[in-house]
Amino acid sequence: MNIGIICEYNPFHYGHLYHLNKIKSMYKDANIILVITGWINQRGDLSLIDKFDKTKIALEYGVNLVVELPYKFIQSADYFAKGSIEILNKLKCDVIVFGSESNDIKKLTELAKVQIENKNYENTLKKYTKEGFNYPKALSLALKDLNFDIIDSPNDILGLCYIKEILKNNYNITPITIKRNSNYNSKIIEGKITSASSIRELLKHGKSIRKYVPKKTYEYLKNPIFIDDYFNYLKYKIISTNDLTIYQGIDLNIQNRIKKNIIYADNFEELLKLIKTKRYTYNRLKRSLLNILLSLNKDEFNNLDLEYIRVLGFDKIGLSHLNKIKKDIDIPLLTNYNKKYLSKDLNINTIISLNNKIKNKNDFIEKEYKQKPIIKR
Repeated sequence: MNIGIICEYNPFHYGHLYHLNKIKSMYKDANIILVITGWINQRGDLSLIDKFDKTKIALEYGVNLVVELPYKFIQSADYFAKGSIEILNKLKCDVIVFGSESNDIKKLTELAKVQIENKNYENTLKKYTKEGFNYPKALSLALKDLNFDIIDSPNDILGLCYIKEILKNNYNITPITIKRNSNYNSKIIEGKITSASSIRELLKHGKSIRKYVPKKTYEYLKNPIFIDDYFNYLKYKIISTNDLTIYQGIDLNIQNRIKKNIIYADNFEELLKLIKTKRYTYNRLKRSLLNILLSLNKDEFNNLDLEYIRVLGFDKIGLSHLNKIKKDIDIPLLTNYNKKYLSKDLNINTIISLNNKIKNKNDFIEKEYKQKPIIKR
């Protein structure tokens, strides 16, 4: 049984370990295939560690095959789901297992069908977005107007997008939920199984996270990277760039708010508070600022076809699965650096290397194109 999961592991914690162990208990012969993000995360954060170190951790704790979600799909939940689910489909996944606040697959499937089939839903959604509500709020209000249950929890919204993508494309993938045991957005420590947000908050303030992450994760978090490490680079780029609307996610309104407030902010959080309106979620704005920092132009997001699958690592089970299906995959399966598809990833890695925490910058940059897939023996 080929089981797909979609995670960012920023960082990998005991909730993720619970997720993997639960899958193993449900499916004794599971081949677990992970789609993981690189430096950019869907919430607009930078990853604390690089994708190859995240891959090592994932393989250590039971994942069999790790592939990367291309950066162009790391946008709103719909686009994120589009890329992730298409990858899992091409890799012949039978099931996707995701965390859910409601843990009600029947309700999520019903709502996904409403979004696809109900014309009134689409019109109502557009009405609320035109009134200035951000997408998650507009989604909830549209469902409420049509007498359906409101859905506003982040994992449920993402899960809804996964199911919608499966149904729209008639993929032969069965969605399964696992009850989410912590608040995804909470910055408060809630016990041994706590949110990635709360762990990042501890790290940011120099506090110990040893109790809240598995041993292997802890070993890789000695020198974590944070988005605020790059704020001065962002500030310089904003001040020195006339037209910010060339960057993905930046419209004229956001540009004007950024230009007006950038001189008053000393970090990302301060800038976000100054430019926030009800129309834009924090995650949307954070992603937009990150796109400026990393020089991700709108034209790079025009083509949302899945052009390749990049393999980051595997064990013998994952390798066996790849060998069985690789002839059926109709796009390049990359196990080495490919300039045609990955040159922008190298640019992003080079910008990340500007961080003073990174001492051996040449090795750091070269890792992007020299590192072979991680193999767990």
